[in-house]
Amino acid sequence: MTATPDSSAHAIRKIRSFVRREGRITSAQRDALEELWPQYGLHADRQLEPEKIFGRKAPLTLEIGFGNGAALALMAAADPAMDFIGIEVHRPGIGRLLLELEKQGIANIRIYREDAVQIMQHCLPPACLDRLLLFFPDPWHKKRHHKRRIVQPEFIECAASLLRPGGILHMATDWEDYAAQMLEVTQRSGAFRNCGGSGNYSPRPDYRPVTRFELRGLKLGHGVRDLLFERI
Repeated sequence: MTATPDSSAHAIRKIRSFVRREGRITSAQRDALEELWPQYGLHADRQLEPEKIFGRKAPLTLEIGFGNGAALALMAAADPAMDFIGIEVHRPGIGRLLLELEKQGIANIRIYREDAVQIMQHCLPPACLDRLLLFFPDPWHKKRHHKRRIVQPEFIECAASLLRPGGILHMATDWEDYAAQMLEVTQRSGAFRNCGGSGNYSPRPDYRPVTRFELRGLKLGHGVRDLLFERI
């Protein structure tokens, strides 16, 4: 396995920000994991070569934790000139996305089935991304679990090493205190400029779909906050 993309960056903590909740997987999703993974899946034991994988040179977006893949498929279908990498650990969601890719004939997505921290540290080359997306990560809402939240100073530093100058780090959450933490941690980094202005959140860009998960949060009275930061 290759070394950390930026040897000057600190390693992200080894505390996991997710729990593998398998849930119910359908026979169709299971079959998709067997039959379609060779076409869309990426290996976690080697460095990514985007131009080789996609057969072209194009802007590259990474989405961490794509869930059931609905938003990722919509974004890729709407922007065929951009290539997309998705990371997810839950097999039912991966299987669902694979079925959607085959159904729609979407060719500009590839998938990792691994811990995002490991992929960021060991598989992605420096300054390879034009956008890094983190939509509705697990909020770990109990205070004693806040240490498990993925957005920490080390994560922001690693994200900065993977984004090209002018690239965008886009985060969104429906938990107010997590949004405040994201804002504070990222603004404290000297690698980013807040696109909404210092201390502010940003309007939802048109490219980010409103997902079923987001709608559920809105029904519960959770305000959704988008944070967009430009790599400087």
